[in-house]
Amino acid sequence: MCVGGSNYKIIKAFLAALSFSYLSKTLSGTIMKSSITQIERRFDVTSSTVGFIDGSFEIGNLLVIAFVSYFGAKLHRPKVIAVGCFTMALGSLLTAMPHFFMGYITITPQDSRWVGAWWLGFLIGGVTNFLAAIPFCFLPKSLKKPEEANDKTSYGLLENTRNKLTPAQSKPRKWSVILKDFYTSLKKVLSNRMYFTFLCCSLLQFNSFIGFLTYKPKYMEQQYGQSTSKSNFLIGLTTLPPVSIGIFLGGLIMKKYKMGIIGATKFAFIMSFLAYVTTLLHFFVGCENHVVAGMTVSYEGKPIPYHENAIFSECNSGCKCASTVWDPVCGDNGLTYVSACLAGCTTSVGHGKNTVFHNCSCLAVSSSWTGNNSVTLGQCPKSEDCSMNFIYYTVIQVISGFCYALGGTPAYLIMFRCVQPELKSLAVGLYTLIMRVLAGIPAPVYFGALIDKTCLKWGSTSCGQQGACRLYDSNAYRYVYLGLSAVLRGPSYLIGIFFYILIKKSFQNKKSRPIVNGGREDVPINKEDNCKIKEHLPGSSDVENESCI
Repeated sequence: MCVGGSNYKIIKAFLAALSFSYLSKTLSGTIMKSSITQIERRFDVTSSTVGFIDGSFEIGNLLVIAFVSYFGAKLHRPKVIAVGCFTMALGSLLTAMPHFFMGYITITPQDSRWVGAWWLGFLIGGVTNFLAAIPFCFLPKSLKKPEEANDKTSYGLLENTRNKLTPAQSKPRKWSVILKDFYTSLKKVLSNRMYFTFLCCSLLQFNSFIGFLTYKPKYMEQQYGQSTSKSNFLIGLTTLPPVSIGIFLGGLIMKKYKMGIIGATKFAFIMSFLAYVTTLLHFFVGCENHVVAGMTVSYEGKPIPYHENAIFSECNSGCKCASTVWDPVCGDNGLTYVSACLAGCTTSVGHGKNTVFHNCSCLAVSSSWTGNNSVTLGQCPKSEDCSMNFIYYTVIQVISGFCYALGGTPAYLIMFRCVQPELKSLAVGLYTLIMRVLAGIPAPVYFGALIDKTCLKWGSTSCGQQGACRLYDSNAYRYVYLGLSAVLRGPSYLIGIFFYILIKKSFQNKKSRPIVNGGREDVPINKEDNCKIKEHLPGSSDVENESCI
């Protein structure tokens, strides 16, 4: 009883530590995604460059994840996890270091170009991962086995087994043998048609998701005129609750209806496709371009083609303004100007964000404007219709996220049933590796490269080179960003149909024996019910029945 109680405490401690480590890892990844826009502005880099920075977050897993998945069971697993957490902590801290090495962007928090403390989140993530690693350093390699001193029969059997071991069997295996076994296991996993099809389907889905999530805060800022802080707050508020509830309900539905692998595949496919169809509604809830004088409209307020934009006009010809500056101001006439100088302003009152510029000659160019010729810092807000479309966008996000999460648990468990029990660990590790190599790293880069194509106004670095994009074509941005995500995700459902056919054919062939369990359509996905069926199936071998114990 003492040993059992001790094991129970160890299991509880391990689960608590593991949960906290997952939380810390997710926090680090979320901080990276939410800081994309701020990093882009702070260091004056393009979206494709900052996408590569985001993708490099996954590069550290390339050489270790598959081997850790295979050899992890043979090593001290808690300490392996601790090493991983320490590595994550070091990586988060290193990401924040450029802020301290490169010096402080000479503006103050009152300036409209202030990007905030982008580095602070990485410091928090580093400390959190460091704390998560500590408990694993004190956990044992394995649970204690109950003593059987009073059981002479078991003791004698154990001694006989030990005596039969030859010296060759008692020696540790050579690395050449281990690597050969690894190659054989890897070949078995990849030659599994169901697993490989599931891998291809997931790869397309992950490319779509990672690219979409990476630039989601940027999209909310450029499309709907939301601030960086508000965008990140709303993403957390509209993503975590529906996704958490969806994952919980998905597992609950599986348990209640005792879904087999065929039923789970069908359920996961329907929920994912429903979420996909819902996300297509995003195309219809976009906003118009920012009305910027000389870029999207003329100084008179009339729309102009993008290739004919010209930020200089007669109203600012005598001001000798710099064309590379992007410090937008909002005029009382509703037009945004690239800078106060290009608005033709001659005087100013106040400082920081409270600065107001007066006697701006370019406001008088608009024939329909008869009010004050004053401008304030920042772009003009978008229309009320855009604010309403942003609400619709948020609702669509909540619904699609919930639907996809609802089928997430069944989809993940399907992978375990596609491979042999002894290959499950390798299958999961290989799956994670491929998703990160072929989706986590390249997706942010090519998404960012295509988003850069929609830029209307580029900033300049202190060296005079091209910096970060300051203004995007909202319509082109929407179609590129949403369209690429939809195009990647769409074909995955064709592969999903093929995967369902393979699953159905494979598991129906195994059910050619008499149907049990009340005429159920397919065998339950949980091991306990599956074992109960095996006990009553004619022809089940002793080995199969013993494996259920």
